[in-house]
Order: sequence, then C-alpha cells, then structure tokens
Amino acid sequence: MKYIEFSSAKEKVSVIGAGTMRIAGFDEPTAEEFVKTALENGINFFDHADIYGGGRSEEVFGRLLAQQPQLREKMFIQSKCGIRQGFFDFSKEYILSAVDGILTRLHTDHIDSLLLHRPDALMEPEEVNEAFNELKAAGKVRHFGVSNMNRYQMDLLKSCVEEELCANQVQLSIVHTPLFDAGLNINMADNPAVMRDGGTLEYCRMNNMAIQTWSPLQVGYFAGTFLNDDRYPELNKLMDELCEKYSVGKDVIAYAWNLRYPAKMQVITGTSKPSRLADAAKAADLELTREEWYALYRAAGNRLP
Repeated sequence: MKYIEFSSAKEKVSVIGAGTMRIAGFDEPTAEEFVKTALENGINFFDHADIYGGGRSEEVFGRLLAQQPQLREKMFIQSKCGIRQGFFDFSKEYILSAVDGILTRLHTDHIDSLLLHRPDALMEPEEVNEAFNELKAAGKVRHFGVSNMNRYQMDLLKSCVEEELCANQVQLSIVHTPLFDAGLNINMADNPAVMRDGGTLEYCRMNNMAIQTWSPLQVGYFAGTFLNDDRYPELNKLMDELCEKYSVGKDVIAYAWNLRYPAKMQVITGTSKPSRLADAAKAADLELTREEWYALYRAAGNRLP
C-alpha cells in the first residue's frame, strides 16, 4: 500500500479509501470482515457521510467500533455533512449538530476529517469558520476539507476559515473526465474546452490538498459502471490487454488510472465486497505509463486536440 501525507501534520493515509455508502445493510460479521479486510491490506482510510443509508452506514460501522474499540487507533475516519432533504446546509448550527450525530453513530469521540458535502449556495464562510473552530477546540474533528467544490468556492471559504482545507472529494473516472477535458483543450472552440470547474485539480495541487475521487468505476452521475459495458468496447478491449499485462482485474486498472495523476490522489472505492476491496489495494502499487494513461483516456471516447 502507498500512503500520502493528508495535511500539514503529515499524517499517513492510504491512497485507497474504503467508501461506506453501501454498508448500511451489513450484519455484524459482514461489517467486521469488510473492515478487517481493508486493514489487512493496508487500507486505513474509511470514508463516511451522514446521509449514507440515512445514517445507518455509520451506525453499522459504529457498532463494530463499540465492540472492538482497539480497531479505532488503526483507522483514519472521515465523514461528510451538509446535504439535507431538498437543500444544502453549511450553517454553524447544522454543522455542529451533524458532527454530534456522526460521533454518536460511530461510537467515537472524534473523527479525523470532516468534509463539507457539496457546495451550499447560501454558505456564509464566517459561520463555517466558527463551527470548525469550535469542533477543533472541542477535539471532535482533527482536520477539515470540502467535497465537489471549485477553486473559487474554496477561496471564498479560505477568506474566513482559519483551519487548513486538507482535501477535496470530486467525481473522477476514465469516462467522467470534465476535470481534465478543459485543460487538454485550451483555446479550442468545442465542448471539451468548456471550463466547468475553474481548474480544480490544479488548485488542489498548488494548495497541497488531497484529491479524493469518488465513483471511479461509474459512467456519469450513478449511471452504472463502464466495466464490460457494450457502450465502451474500445475501452474494455484495451483494459483487457492491460489486465493481462499487469495480472489484475479491470477495476484495478480503473483505480490506477485515477491514481496516476501526479498529485496527492486517493481513490474512494464504492464496493461492499471484501474481496473487491482487497483487489483494490493492488492499484496502489500499479503505475500506468504515460502512454497507457492517454490511451485509456482516448479509448473512453475522448479526443486530444
């Protein structure tokens, strides 16, 4: 397993993170197998959100921690808040109450990282700063970050927020590449050249933020996986060739493609199967060549200018 330094505190977190969105229905033995498989394969990063399973994903995870508290010291636990029924909410009152709920469900006295989950158009950075400061002073949250924000939204936050923004969690896969497209098509008069995010990847690199990628196997916004999908015959053919070359599965190739970007990258897996989580760990040690990275990008239907 490879690790990156998550913050200026230089804490080591695995480049593969175990996403917990799909564990809400786990019984206790299944939850234990999931967590211990991750840890045994060097994955120490667990990504939660208060909305996953309506809070049940955190409850399942928390029951395991309550029964086996010695596991907590081996983990870096992150959760997210801000999405409510029909709206987003970054108010101080909501952030504080959301974290209290997260801690209760997880049966822990602190989380290692809290991300603001999708931008709130009514965000008041002063309130966010007050919430972050109170959470840090109380020992409830150690680090902070954002999710799905562009550089201007992050700059707006940083105009008031005193705590370091350590990470940005964004959607990225071989077939969902708007974060790359505009940068590759500068000064072109076509759709890929449209700047949709304001240079988010470059901003995160310049500010030493971890880039956490979600839905690394997905087509668009939860439109299914591209693996073995008839809509992507050229991509799957090339992935088959690389699978044979590197003796891994297609999911590992897809994760390795995200990790090849030269920044502080993390892949947040969405699998609920321990065996696939163990396979995902292999991507940490697979570095695609420059030629292979671009070949996969083109095979997914993208063109270079």
